[in-house]
Amino acid sequence: MALAHQSRIQKKIMVFFIGTVLRHQRRNSAATALQTEIYYNDHNATSARVLCKQPLDSSTCACLLHECANKKAVVEGKLIHGHIIQTGFECHDIFLHNTLVNMYAKCGFLLDARRVLEQLPEQDVVSWTAIIAAYYSYGHLEEALAFFRQMQQAGIQANQATFASVLRVCASLEYVNQGEGIHEEIIRRGFQADIIVVNALVDMYSKCGVVNIARDLFDKMPQRNVVSWTTVIVGYAQNGCEEQAIQLFEQMQLTDAKPNAKTFASVLSACANLGALERGMEIHREAMRSGYQSDVSVGNALVDMYSKCGSIDDARALFNEICERNVISWTTMIAGYVKNGYFDEAWNLFQEMPERNVVSWTAMIAGCAQNGYIDEALELFQDMPKRNVVSWNAMLAGYAQNGYGEEALRFFCQMQLAGVKPNSKTFASVLKACSDLADRELGMGIHGKIVRSGFQSDLFVENTVIDMYAKCASIENARKEFDRMLHPDVVSWNAMIAGYAQNGLVNEAFNLFLKMPDRDVISWTAIIAGYAQNGKGDEAMKLFQQMQQSGTKLNRDTIASVLSACANLAALEQGKQIHEEMVRNGIESDVFVGSALLDMYAKCGNIEIAHKLFDKMSPRNVVAWTAMIVGYAMHGRCKEALNFFEQMQRSGVRPNPVTFLGVLSACCHAGLVDEGRLYFNYMYQHYHITPTVEHYGCMIDLLGRAGHLDEAWEFINKMGLKPDATAWMSLLGACRIYNNVRLGECAAQRLFELDSQNAAPYILLSNIYAEAGRRDDTEKVRKMMRDSRLRKEPGCSWIEVNK
Repeated sequence: MALAHQSRIQKKIMVFFIGTVLRHQRRNSAATALQTEIYYNDHNATSARVLCKQPLDSSTCACLLHECANKKAVVEGKLIHGHIIQTGFECHDIFLHNTLVNMYAKCGFLLDARRVLEQLPEQDVVSWTAIIAAYYSYGHLEEALAFFRQMQQAGIQANQATFASVLRVCASLEYVNQGEGIHEEIIRRGFQADIIVVNALVDMYSKCGVVNIARDLFDKMPQRNVVSWTTVIVGYAQNGCEEQAIQLFEQMQLTDAKPNAKTFASVLSACANLGALERGMEIHREAMRSGYQSDVSVGNALVDMYSKCGSIDDARALFNEICERNVISWTTMIAGYVKNGYFDEAWNLFQEMPERNVVSWTAMIAGCAQNGYIDEALELFQDMPKRNVVSWNAMLAGYAQNGYGEEALRFFCQMQLAGVKPNSKTFASVLKACSDLADRELGMGIHGKIVRSGFQSDLFVENTVIDMYAKCASIENARKEFDRMLHPDVVSWNAMIAGYAQNGLVNEAFNLFLKMPDRDVISWTAIIAGYAQNGKGDEAMKLFQQMQQSGTKLNRDTIASVLSACANLAALEQGKQIHEEMVRNGIESDVFVGSALLDMYAKCGNIEIAHKLFDKMSPRNVVAWTAMIVGYAMHGRCKEALNFFEQMQRSGVRPNPVTFLGVLSACCHAGLVDEGRLYFNYMYQHYHITPTVEHYGCMIDLLGRAGHLDEAWEFINKMGLKPDATAWMSLLGACRIYNNVRLGECAAQRLFELDSQNAAPYILLSNIYAEAGRRDDTEKVRKMMRDSRLRKEPGCSWIEVNK
């Protein structure tokens, strides 16, 4: 082909076929005249045929190899490579060599690419970068990183494209330490202002969970394009910083940068995780105006957003509108059905899928497991034709998230026996199981395995380790891990604050909160929840007011925590104000905060409003059902409480440990001893829920109130857990009612050992002695109180009056 035609080759879409002469040339060693048929499709759909009878020159070979790479036409590429060898171009043309490396690399023939690279008389940055990019593209991440090190050892300096490629590798591996080292080299080389390199740095830090550094780099960029904005928005959305993702998207709209499909998909994901339906609908309208609704990734994100916000009918309508559905479309809709309690619809859709792969099976398993359908998830897992680490993680997370700590640990052992290598998500679920079991020793063992597996610098895992130690009441170890972190992010600070609060160290939590470099809605929520959960509702409400004054937008967890504080304070009017705030933010229909709202109204004495809200809820989760059961039990309306429990079971919602506390409490208030025994045994035998000390305490109270003191004593000694003060107080109170001196003395002695400064057991024992006519013992107990300077605290009740 004449050289004059080369510009035309580069501009038009080229479909080429190597003709019969080249095929003949493969069978004959002699290089003969070359015939190549090349077809050009121009904009008028006409074609021209160019017949070449002379050998191709190096420029044309390079152009053809470029097209082979783009079309992954490796067979034709190899033929051209053979022609290059016969014509002798490879001996001196480095550009042609680099094009060959690129062709083999993009076609996935990585060993061939390496051989060509090794044969190069003079290697340059272009060929090395092509190899690194190819190994990254085909998932050989460690090898890509090794090539980058070899390139450095060979004395070849990286360029912008090399840095961008190797940073993508670090991002995928979540190797933040290596990424930081490359960042330092970028600064030394003076590339810190290059937009492609900085975008890659922002992406690397975001995917490694260090969003504060990612945001700092973004803020310092002299120029930003849509990739820059989208990368930070994606980073926020993927690291649980949904509010920041939405706020940044709103800032982006004020600039010249136009959101693309990935931008819309990420910000919609943030809205989905927040349950922010109204804001999601606004972004939906913006996507339509920008012409992106027909994009499959945006369509999938919309289905996910509407599903997670409870608008399952809208989600299905959008699913039906997606023209070219992919596996993600189907799995997102299936997960939406499962999350909203429509298991039959999810199963039917799963059966309709045109093609099921490991992703769709895993999504179905994850959907079932995350929503409490553990048995169904396990059955699906066992039926899977092929499993990967993600499948195992979905099942493992399901066990951990649903309180099946022991099962999660057994499953982790099975996973290891199956030869599946754990990743950061695996360890996070196992650590959660240790947290739920409050097994510090086991948690420390898993921590050691994490260090040996090389995940100790993984930010996600580090944050989970802090959470595990905090929940295992080892707050010193949690703080030690926090102090070791090189780059604690906002999640790390939040985990430490929540850990202090969970261990009753509210002052330490607040002091750490004041030291935070950046606070987000989760930080405020953690400290508010800490005060609310430690009986300091007034402080929680004051902090909530400060949060509103700071301009931080509320999320579901914040509202739930504040509603909890209102419930504990019986602050009905403030609870009503929060209810109005929910309506304004469009999250009243959210099942999570809706359940907290039910609980608030029930605990504030307005069970009728709670019932009306419950009737409007769709779907209803276990928290909503439990709130109603506990609410009716608290108000002494035990028949209604037990009726709700039966309805809950008929609806297919699986009760949790708190549900059974409400049921046993109802039995206790109504004196239903036989029913209480039945439900207690049913809890373990049917639902495999291991009784906690609170469950045993309810049973001891129930038996004691009914006068079955010996059975209560036997119960407390066989419970397999260390009885707490509540259990012993229940028994002591029953001994006071039925004047059982022997058991009363035993219970009182245990209470003195648990808390010698509590006056209540002294007073109850004194009354037991007095009614038994043992005046000397009565006086002895009272003297013990005087010597210890103990006195009875007056009781009080909270009521709210109109001002």
